[in-house]
Amino acid sequence: MDTIFISFEKALKKHFSIGAFNFYNLETLQAILEAGEECCMPVICSVSESAIKYMGLDATVMMFEALTQKKKYPAYLHLDHGQSYEICKKAIDAGFDSVMIDGSSLPYSENVKLTKKVVKYADKNGVFVEGEIGVLSGVEENLIVAEKEAKFTSPKEAKSFVLETGINSVAVAIGTSHGAYKFKGEPHLRIDILTEIEKELGKFPIVLHGASTIDPKIIKQINARGGKIKNAKGVSKDDLKEICKNHNVCKINVDTDLRLAFLASIRQTLKASPKETNPRYFLTEAKEYMKEIVKQKINLFSGKY
Repeated sequence: MDTIFISFEKALKKHFSIGAFNFYNLETLQAILEAGEECCMPVICSVSESAIKYMGLDATVMMFEALTQKKKYPAYLHLDHGQSYEICKKAIDAGFDSVMIDGSSLPYSENVKLTKKVVKYADKNGVFVEGEIGVLSGVEENLIVAEKEAKFTSPKEAKSFVLETGINSVAVAIGTSHGAYKFKGEPHLRIDILTEIEKELGKFPIVLHGASTIDPKIIKQINARGGKIKNAKGVSKDDLKEICKNHNVCKINVDTDLRLAFLASIRQTLKASPKETNPRYFLTEAKEYMKEIVKQKINLFSGKY
């Protein structure tokens, strides 16, 4: 089965993106893995520091390994937005396939220093490393970045960052943000900046964070059953199609869309089945809904949709 390095090479060569989906319990992981198998495509199963704290590092790895023993298509365990060398080292030692070291909020020189340290340790263990240059706004787990503090990635800075750190892929800021409220006006990504970054980097894997599309239908389902999510906006599918087909974006991160699908399903099933007492019933319905969302994303990113 392909390693994560080979999967990224194929994505870069054939112009498709690998979906990276966050999980935080058994059902979300099952949804991601089953969707990958049914779509015959690789998937990246991402966990944040807070998700690891919630599930436990050992339990996270054991659950992933148990569910991937008989898979036909590649699935990779990835640390999302690691904030320190220590958490990246723990993930590497635990058997993660890849880690993201996020020093994007640090001054450039400190980001380089921290990222290089992680790369050096990861290289010894054959682990893929993602770094980030540029700052996305929004809420990423417990990290809140105000819109005024966000900044687009500088193409020339991206080049120097890649060369100085030795990372395997780079996350860039071109207008996406974390969470359900990505845009105040019409959704728009700075694909012109992405094009300039690619001119500087050449054929190098780029990562796009904060790429949930925030389906209005799902928001409506949530709000119709007691939710209060107003004015949520996501990335347009047309922008994502353009990025996957014509650019070097090899990995696209999705988290919020899965959370919303989970919540919409739970609210719907609770209302429809008021006498049901088995939690597995509600969780199974939520898993199936999330799986359909993941399949849609995989097909979109791979050009099949």
